[in-house]
Amino acid sequence: MATEFSYTTTFILDKNYFLECFEQSVEVDLTWQAYFKAIFFSAFGGLLVVFTPINPYVAWFLFGIGIIEALSVYYQKPWWVTRQMLGKASNSEVTLSVDSKGINCHSFYVDDQYNWGDIISMTATELGWIIKHANGKNYISSSFLNDEAKQYIQQHAVENNKIIK
Repeated sequence: MATEFSYTTTFILDKNYFLECFEQSVEVDLTWQAYFKAIFFSAFGGLLVVFTPINPYVAWFLFGIGIIEALSVYYQKPWWVTRQMLGKASNSEVTLSVDSKGINCHSFYVDDQYNWGDIISMTATELGWIIKHANGKNYISSSFLNDEAKQYIQQHAVENNKIIK
């Protein structure tokens, strides 16, 4: 891009941010296929209890794993948010920078630089951006960006044909 641009802000990785990340970037699947592992473990554990002389603790353990897996699918959002809140990065301060090189997220635990050329696609959501790159995907909330930064990201995504709507 011809013009130089630089924007920096800080935010806290709190529960509200994790909730927004999940709601904007994860498609919840509650079909029976999502429960396949749960069904498999529960059925296998149940069959072991009924039809084999194997130690019942092993069979009941597998059955219990199946139940826990079913709960993790059904309660996917609170399960994911709780895991994030228990992580070491929870409640830490993140510095977000957007400039002509790309997007940089820096905290005590992480220092990620997403160069514009390394970004595969950018999906605009209702409340932010999902940025897909070679190492996975990340979510950036628009609530931390001013209007100029939002327009800069939008313009960069459109100019490089990386935007997905």
